[in-house]
Amino acid sequence: MKTSPTKFAVALLAAGLIALTGCSSGDSDSSDDSGSSGDTSRNAVAADGLAAEDAPSEGDGEATLKTQSDSGSDAGGTRDNGGANRPAPATKAMINTGTVSLASPDTEKARFDLQKVVDSHGGTIAEEETSTEDDGTIRRSRVVVRVPAREFADAMKELKKVAELTGSSQGSEDVTTQVIDTEVRVRAQEKSLKRIELLLARAESIADIVSIEAQLTSRQAELDSLKSQQAYLEDQTSLSTITVHLEHQTAAAAKEKKDDEHNAFVGGLLDGWHALTGVGAGLATVVGALLPFAVVLGILGYPVLVLARRLRTRQQVAPQVANAE
Repeated sequence: MKTSPTKFAVALLAAGLIALTGCSSGDSDSSDDSGSSGDTSRNAVAADGLAAEDAPSEGDGEATLKTQSDSGSDAGGTRDNGGANRPAPATKAMINTGTVSLASPDTEKARFDLQKVVDSHGGTIAEEETSTEDDGTIRRSRVVVRVPAREFADAMKELKKVAELTGSSQGSEDVTTQVIDTEVRVRAQEKSLKRIELLLARAESIADIVSIEAQLTSRQAELDSLKSQQAYLEDQTSLSTITVHLEHQTAAAAKEKKDDEHNAFVGGLLDGWHALTGVGAGLATVVGALLPFAVVLGILGYPVLVLARRLRTRQQVAPQVANAE
C-alpha cells in the first residue's frame, strides 16, 4: 500500500507545529523566570523601532517632519471632522446685538431707570461715554450694555420704555458652525502638538531639534490663535450687546416734536385757530391803540354836543312863540 505525497506533507506540517508549540512553551517559561526585566527589554526594542520609524533622517529631516506632522494633523482633522463624528450642538450659538436711541428732558432719571433695567436682567455696563452741560446735566450719553443671551429680548423691550424712543434696531448672527469648527480645530491642533513634542523628545541631531522646534513654535501660535477665537465666540454667544444712546431733550423741542406728530386734520385745525387768534390779537391791538383817542374825543365832544342840542332847541322854540303872538 503506497502513501500519497499529500498525506506525507500534512503529517510533516503537524510535526512542525508541535515542535513550535514546545518551543513557545519553553520561551514562556523562561520569560516567567526572568520577570519584568524581559518585558522591559522588549518594550525598549519596540520603542527604539518606533523612534527609528518616526525620527527624520539627516538628508530630508525637515521634509520628513513636515510630511509626518501634516499627515498626522490631517488624519486627526479627518477623524474629528467626519460627518458622523462631528458633535451636534444642544442649542444654536447666536450673537445678538441691538441699538436703542432715547430722548428725555430729565436725563438723570432716564439714566437711573436704565441702570435698574440692566440690574434686573443680570447685566453689566461694559462701556459708557457721557457729555454734560455747564450745570452738570447730562447732555448725551452712550452706554454699552452686556446682558445674558436669554435676557436679550426682554431687556430690549424694557430699555425702549425708559424714555421717549427715537429709534431702535437689532440683529442676530448664527455662528453654530463656526463654534463647532473652531472646537474641532483646537482638538486636532492639540493632538498635533503632542506628536511633535514626542518627536522632539526622541530627536538626537541638532538639525532635527531645530526643525522640530520651529514646527512646534508655529503650531503653538496657531493653537493660541484658535483658542482666542474660541474665547471670543464664547463671550459673544453667552452675553448679548445692547448700545443705548441717551440724549437730553428741551421742553420746547419736545412740544415742537409733539406738534409735528399730529395728523393733517388736526394740524389744519390748529393752523386755523392760530390764524383766528392772530386776527383777534390784531383787532385788539387796534382797539387798544384807538381807545385813548376815543376817551379824549368823548370828554371834549360831550359839552359841545350838549350845547349844540340847546341851541337847536332854542331855534325851534323861537318861531313858535312868534307865531303865537
